[in-house]
Amino acid sequence: MLWFWILLRIVLTPVMYLLWWPRNRGVRNVPKRGPALMVSNHLSFADHFFGPLPLMRPIYFIGKGEYFTGRGIKGLISKGFFTGVGVVPVDRTGGSAAEAALRTGLRILGEGKLLGIYPEGTRAPDNRLYRGKTGVARLVLKSRVPVIPMAMVNTFELMPPGRPYPRLGIRPGVRFGEPLDFSRHYGREDDHEVLREITDEIMMAIRELSGQEYVDRYAAEVKAEMAGKEVRPVEDDGGLSDGG
Repeated sequence: MLWFWILLRIVLTPVMYLLWWPRNRGVRNVPKRGPALMVSNHLSFADHFFGPLPLMRPIYFIGKGEYFTGRGIKGLISKGFFTGVGVVPVDRTGGSAAEAALRTGLRILGEGKLLGIYPEGTRAPDNRLYRGKTGVARLVLKSRVPVIPMAMVNTFELMPPGRPYPRLGIRPGVRFGEPLDFSRHYGREDDHEVLREITDEIMMAIRELSGQEYVDRYAAEVKAEMAGKEVRPVEDDGGLSDGG
């Protein structure tokens, strides 16, 4: 992954600043070294590029295993790309999706890296902020690392769902908030009410940074309704992996 990140810094960064002139804020809130949990809204595929852009260290994300198991040339391209932008596949050996994602996240943080999480569990169907899944709270309590809220801005307008390339004339950006302190809840990772309280506090911190309208529903349910599909319970990894 490091080689792609270096390529992004050297080659793509000047291009991205020249074409889109992104507005970034609060970079000083991100630790220069050591582990931290970066919790963000998820508006667009472009988030993978413009979120880490102003930082001098990469952000790693947990992704669906399907990104890495495709066959043929397309499968190789997909695996190479997602590996390059810092997506780490969930190791689902011997456990549920939630436990596997948690285990993978703790491993990344244990290596002293920045771990990016989209608590909504999927890209939002519109420009609003949706209810977070509680897996992020379990990771907060298990890891006990700094929690940095971050908000992607204007990336939905830049590259909405179905658009293969970003628009020009849109200024995207990312805002990093001050670290959130959940030490008062340490040791209570099995208390569902505590997990929901932490998750909601994180989502409200993101909302304050982004200025988005908040919807107290899961984004995956709304996307299913918009597509005219039956709303079914989604296999829950707790919102730790990028559901696309």
